[in-house]
Amino acid sequence: MIRALMESPEYRQADRDVAFLQQDATRGVRLQLDYQKAETLLERAGIEHSIVVFGSTRIPEPRAARERAEEARARLELTPHDSQAARCLRVAERILDKSRYYDEARAFGRIVGQVSHETGGRLVLVTGGGPGMMEAANRGAHDAGAPTVGLNITLPHEQYPNPYLTPGLCFSFHYFAIRKLHFLLRARALVMFPGGYGTMDEMFEALTLIQTRKIAPVPVVLVGREFWCRAFDPDFLVEEGVIDPEDRDLFWYAETAQEAWDDICTWYRRSGRPLVEDAAR
Repeated sequence: MIRALMESPEYRQADRDVAFLQQDATRGVRLQLDYQKAETLLERAGIEHSIVVFGSTRIPEPRAARERAEEARARLELTPHDSQAARCLRVAERILDKSRYYDEARAFGRIVGQVSHETGGRLVLVTGGGPGMMEAANRGAHDAGAPTVGLNITLPHEQYPNPYLTPGLCFSFHYFAIRKLHFLLRARALVMFPGGYGTMDEMFEALTLIQTRKIAPVPVVLVGREFWCRAFDPDFLVEEGVIDPEDRDLFWYAETAQEAWDDICTWYRRSGRPLVEDAAR
């Protein structure tokens, strides 16, 4: 009878009862844990500031993009009247064209990695930890031998963190909201490479928080004017009266890694704020 009591799930200690912790009633506890684990480990690592890079998971390095375009072209040659094959080739060629941004994201990560060394690792490069543009940025910081952070998210389809993240600084979140919080808590600048819904989600959320003064302004740089000007039209929003003219100035464009970094440094110099706060503060 005692064994039956002790083996029942109700007797199990609450913090060891996974089934209990997964109930709707304990969602608040899970949210707190989702936040607290990453926060504790980042503090322990001495990370105070971050430069955050967003961008598409679907844009690989140029060599891989070129191989995929060649494969798509070969398939179309075998079935020249296949509309789906023709579309696949068009998309592959567009991805190949944008793959030049992989090199720029990698170069940007290298710049941030070098600065990270100068700050003793207090400022680091942060991405969502996935492939594509995020991989490129983490890879650049890794090239520089600097620590680099990935904030991964659990999704219904299988996904893995990219291999260039620093062990111990790659985190897996359950809640998008908590992940978004960590993206912005230490952010000193946000750099957006071409991307889809996920990238735009992060971009518009950051712009909304800055616009509504919920967070202090930080530089928001959109790399690739040609892409972004087609992706959304802020001038149209101004003309329609749904944003103010000054809201158009919450971000700007850049074309290269060095240009993006120089503009971030210029923004801080003009604002009278240091990019990296004094460690004694």
